[in-house]
Amino acid sequence: MSDLSELKVPGPTEIELTKPFWKAAAEGRLLIQRCEDCSKAVFYPREICPHCWSDKLHFEEASGRGRLKSFSVVHKPGHPGWAPVAPYVVGLVELDEGPTMLSHILTGAGEPAVGDRLNMKPTNIGGRVLPAFETADEGAYNG
Repeated sequence: MSDLSELKVPGPTEIELTKPFWKAAAEGRLLIQRCEDCSKAVFYPREICPHCWSDKLHFEEASGRGRLKSFSVVHKPGHPGWAPVAPYVVGLVELDEGPTMLSHILTGAGEPAVGDRLNMKPTNIGGRVLPAFETADEGAYNG
């Protein structure tokens, strides 16, 4: 099986703080937070800015574009639900807004390379639409 939507994997943990992020993800959008005091972008959702310790964070829509900082090809998944699609790629994506996020990397055009430009592609993974990324030349994300 190579259809990510059919995977039997646990979903993300949703708490009050992360609800806006997961709601936007289900709609095919990527949200990050921005600190109102130091103006730095923040990912993952949190209550306190890791840069200046302010508690004045708000959500904003990210561009969905970034650069691949590092990646790993997973041959032996940590959860058996991922076995049908192994090997698969996970990577650290440095968003154009600044923060780095861990994400599934779609490999339709072959194995990625560090430094590749990426676009977010909302992807049905295990019955949930989640942010995944693909190389920018595979198609532009228009939000």
